[in-house]
Amino acid sequence: MSTPLLDTLNTPDDLRQLPESQLRQVADELRTETISAVSVTGGHLGAGLGVVELTVALHYVFDTPRDRLIWDVGHQAYPHKILTGRRDRIRTLRQADGLSGFTKRQESEYDPFGAAHSSTSISAGLGMAVARDLEGGKNNVIAVIGDGAMSAGMAYEAMNNAGAMHSRLIVILNDNDMSIAPPTGAMSSYLARLVSGGAYRGLRETAKQLAKKLPKFIYEKAQRAEEFARGFWTGGTMFEELGFYYVGPIDGHNLDHLLPILKNVRDSETGPILVHVVTKKGKGYAPAEEAADKYHGVVTFDVVTGAQTKAKANAPAYTKVFGESLTKEARKDDKIVAVTAAMPSGTGIDLFGKEFPTRTFDVGIAEQHAVTFAAGMATEGYKPFCAIYSTFLQRAYDQVVHDVAIQNLPVRFALDRAGLVGADGPTHAGSFDIAYLGCLPNMVVMAAADEAELVHMVATAAAYDSGPIAFRYPRGEGVGVDMPEQGVPLAIGRGRVVKEGSRIAILSLGTRLAEALKAAEELEARGLSTTVADARFAKPLDEELILRLAHDHEVLITVEEGSVGGFGSYVLQLLADKGALDRGTLKVRSMVLPDLYIDQDKPERMYAKAGLDAAGIVTKVFEALGQEETRKVRA
Repeated sequence: MSTPLLDTLNTPDDLRQLPESQLRQVADELRTETISAVSVTGGHLGAGLGVVELTVALHYVFDTPRDRLIWDVGHQAYPHKILTGRRDRIRTLRQADGLSGFTKRQESEYDPFGAAHSSTSISAGLGMAVARDLEGGKNNVIAVIGDGAMSAGMAYEAMNNAGAMHSRLIVILNDNDMSIAPPTGAMSSYLARLVSGGAYRGLRETAKQLAKKLPKFIYEKAQRAEEFARGFWTGGTMFEELGFYYVGPIDGHNLDHLLPILKNVRDSETGPILVHVVTKKGKGYAPAEEAADKYHGVVTFDVVTGAQTKAKANAPAYTKVFGESLTKEARKDDKIVAVTAAMPSGTGIDLFGKEFPTRTFDVGIAEQHAVTFAAGMATEGYKPFCAIYSTFLQRAYDQVVHDVAIQNLPVRFALDRAGLVGADGPTHAGSFDIAYLGCLPNMVVMAAADEAELVHMVATAAAYDSGPIAFRYPRGEGVGVDMPEQGVPLAIGRGRVVKEGSRIAILSLGTRLAEALKAAEELEARGLSTTVADARFAKPLDEELILRLAHDHEVLITVEEGSVGGFGSYVLQLLADKGALDRGTLKVRSMVLPDLYIDQDKPERMYAKAGLDAAGIVTKVFEALGQEETRKVRA
């Protein structure tokens, strides 16, 4: 049996030694390897399967890594990782100490730009192209943008800038959801090869020069006619208006079409060029092709059947609890509407949308627009719930400040993926929202300690009309508490005492409460009477509760799943302003995420590394007391 071609390839330099006739075999083996690897690790499968042929063609035609190749969004890049010297580690994908699920500069010279959030590639590519030009370089810069990333305004801002600068930049639009063009056939591929070739471009340029010698009104009409003719056949008028030379659409799975066009584009001296490639998400794997989401994100699965391995849930997922709770509130209030930015299932808005499709708005990968769109509805008396991951809301911070908070509009922000998120790593960790929202006047910030508290916080947000309000909750399962039938609005700025003690006080914000209770149990076993309180609100603070804890206890520990500058900082500010720190016997410590980006791992191990588990809390208490621990925390 002959050796698989993929086994002979360590880098794209090896790939480029093969004859074109063998590239089809390489693509087939690459697709099989991608499926096999992701079946073991889980991850983003469909998008990667859709770009297998494109990946092979790009690395074959371009001189990577000297030619810069940017993948946007980076979860399309699993086949790219296999071809660029990382095949031996591909089954560590999204695991502790393994490969990132996205492109990552620290991981490989073949990843010139990290792209875990979307729509950044054209901006980054233009920056690289301009830097190249300033240095007098000749290498190519290629931005592959797809899987919905073209729905973000940032991509068009970058294209507008690139078109005006006339920089030599290549953009590959991976159109994998048929949102722009229908399937392409032989005629469109022939036309794409024709208009991307040097002969056509040379003839076009000559005609332009000749036309310029004609009277102005005739020249302008001729120019419009040529652009209309190309736009009629190819559909590229919009991109031409932005200053790009448009090529396509072409079949992204046909190497006989891809290779000559990419070579023409590579050898072009004109700038910027957009190549429109149509691909099929999940291509080549029947279960993925047949799935509604084309297997966008999967857990481990059986390669033969496609059946995904679902662990038995001990408690409902926070995302589901939010979606169901919002739906219940909406049944009572027809002013409640839901807004999400291309993440309906990721945020639970899909559950709401099934019952209230006309009150559900998925605006695409456009977080800035989502926030201001929600603000506009709020001005008209509606109650928008803007459901966006904590880490994605960072992209719309000016809109949160200018369009919502300054105008004191009652937009409700539901922040999924608060805290550390596991396999997606630091790019998707909700580490900063307490700090960046809590500093804003008019903003109310809540954090759910468990799934039952989340139900009540949804009800609280629905009932609150005095200004913007946010509530945060993590990815994954709840802790298994009894669930209320209906949410009850909480008193704004009021926490709760969960366990009474006398010497140590642990004040938790968010889902570290369960670990705080474990720590309290251990501390009690060591003779340290411990109070545990759930703050519920990072803003406004429950001043009465905090000052009482400070007055009645020797040690006060705050714990949160967020960065420095958040809840613990607000508590310290309060204690300082009220003179509570003047009492020399009080020892206060704030426990926050460390000042670094924590790589992917199991969430529980990530929190242990961060010192935010029960063992870390116990250690912090003994440090505050100036004592060494004499016993280990019980498992």
